[in-house]
Amino acid sequence: MNDYRAVLLRGGTVLPMDGSRSVLTDTDVLVIDDRVAAVGSGLAAPEGALVVDATDGIVMPGMIDTHRHMWQTAMRGYGADWTLTQYFVWYYLDHGTLFRPEDIHAGNTLAAIEALDAGVTTVVDWSHGLRTVDHADAAVDALEAIPGRHVLAYGNIQQPPAQWTGAPEFRDFVNRRITGDDLLGFQLAFDVTGDPAFPEKPAFEVARDLGVPVTTHAGVWGATSDDGIRLMHEHGFMTEQTIYVHAASLTADSYHRIAATGGSISVSTESEQSAGQGYPPTWAIRAHGIPVSLSMDTSVWWSGDLFSAMRTTLGADRSREHLSAHAQDETVTHCSLRADQVVEWATRGGAAALGRPDLGSLATGGKADVVLIKNDDSPVSFPLLNPYGHVAFQAQRGDVHTVLVNGRVVKHNHKLVDIDLKSARRAVESTVEHLRGTMGEDAWQRGMNPDVPETKVLDNPYTYTDYRSAATHRH
Repeated sequence: MNDYRAVLLRGGTVLPMDGSRSVLTDTDVLVIDDRVAAVGSGLAAPEGALVVDATDGIVMPGMIDTHRHMWQTAMRGYGADWTLTQYFVWYYLDHGTLFRPEDIHAGNTLAAIEALDAGVTTVVDWSHGLRTVDHADAAVDALEAIPGRHVLAYGNIQQPPAQWTGAPEFRDFVNRRITGDDLLGFQLAFDVTGDPAFPEKPAFEVARDLGVPVTTHAGVWGATSDDGIRLMHEHGFMTEQTIYVHAASLTADSYHRIAATGGSISVSTESEQSAGQGYPPTWAIRAHGIPVSLSMDTSVWWSGDLFSAMRTTLGADRSREHLSAHAQDETVTHCSLRADQVVEWATRGGAAALGRPDLGSLATGGKADVVLIKNDDSPVSFPLLNPYGHVAFQAQRGDVHTVLVNGRVVKHNHKLVDIDLKSARRAVESTVEHLRGTMGEDAWQRGMNPDVPETKVLDNPYTYTDYRSAATHRH
């Protein structure tokens, strides 16, 4: 199937993501090589083209996840009941060093496959488990073996940023592996503690010297704060390329600094709602005009698809808006955040954050990262009345019919193409066996099942007996 030079998606409802709420009905999208060649009606199929019937389906750009710890996918669901503190203890202090290079490879491979299956064509691999360059090589090997578009955000939670970015072997890795490949971008991933000595300054200088962006967990309750943003700003390290992940517990001062320097915020709503970085911040940053992208954070806790991100982001924003209004004895009569906006954040927003105007839209001449959402076997696929609302609230990964990355068909008719899922499964099983065996069964079970805090049920002055007696007495 990947021998096709051209692909024509015929007769779908097209969301071109052109900066407006455009909806193009009964429209074709023609892909030739790695580009969108045309968007229109009645397009002719080149000889030998793969023609995909997109009738009753939605054709949209591939989705972009700007922050995912792909290496942790080998532990899918393990931390479902963790708090952020438990996550930090497990990976940063206790067991994060148990991951071998082959375990990084296994997690990245599965995460990359999972993303394609869900129509996520670009993922920023926030890879902070790279404690040696052997681990980094394994991470890139995995990313390059799966036909998605990736950005390696190189990090190492076991060393201070100034230490690992200043190591000769790190520079050697960059020279060897980061070659300008269109399918593999590069960032530096580290956090700013707020220490007045600003020990992260040398790492920022390395990023500046390399000409690459920094992505940083900002505004994480109890970990990173306004002090980190202030230090970055005062030292001139806040740029248009900087991605601030979460940014959920910052003050207006930090948001002003981010807005003034042109950076963007990667919102991971499922994470922020559950782990405790702070309330998902879209309701707060809306007033500052800061660009937003979406991300899933890690499958050790949550789902790995941006349908979930769009849905939970809308829910969290609207919930906060209603809660704030009710506290003032007021009623919200019109939603501020709309379905089309979160779809834009999942596509164009991610492209803008990565400095890739050729991604995130279906524009003639742009890169052919394309998704068809269509499921004729699902009762949820019709009626298709509000396409943006359908993507945000109705669709799910099982509805992803066809996916193209750089013009290559990687999923078709709901099946992944040329993907060795059995090998990925075996590799992940080996990683789980290694971790479980090395930790020991007791530690493995304790890590997965943290203690449940005691709760007190309030004394209730109303009893069913009293209620029944009163009802009987009245009659």
